[in-house]
Amino acid sequence: MTPRRRRAVAVLVGLCTVGAASALVLNAFRSNLVFFFSPSQVVANEAPRERSFRVGGLVETGSVQRDAKTLTVRFTVTDTAKTVPVTYTGLLPDLFQEGKGVVAQGKLGADGVFRADQVLAKHDENYMAPEAADALAKARAGQGTLQEGDPR
Repeated sequence: MTPRRRRAVAVLVGLCTVGAASALVLNAFRSNLVFFFSPSQVVANEAPRERSFRVGGLVETGSVQRDAKTLTVRFTVTDTAKTVPVTYTGLLPDLFQEGKGVVAQGKLGADGVFRADQVLAKHDENYMAPEAADALAKARAGQGTLQEGDPR
């Protein structure tokens, strides 16, 4: 084999190795990617049915129902335009309250109920996840109820 041909084979093997490594990294990245959707987007069927995603907004007042025998909690997340029923089994964050911001991660069931694996609550009075704040602002703007001083 000539030196020129050896170099060509080495370059070809190197390119195949880099391509395979890139494909593995991109596949791992894609499988760990979690998107955020507002309740309006979930109701409009923009959210995936087979993959995990996050839904966020406000816990609707009067919607929290706790099972006395288990750690299962049912509540509704709203962006003031649409609502999504959520069920979660486990301990909720201390700051979880009705009327406050929440982000839940999980999958949407065929029955339209979001089954959360994880629930995150805001950490102080002035903070809300940027995605949730944007979703609320868009929902209010769509209804024409956005008022001065509301977050955008």
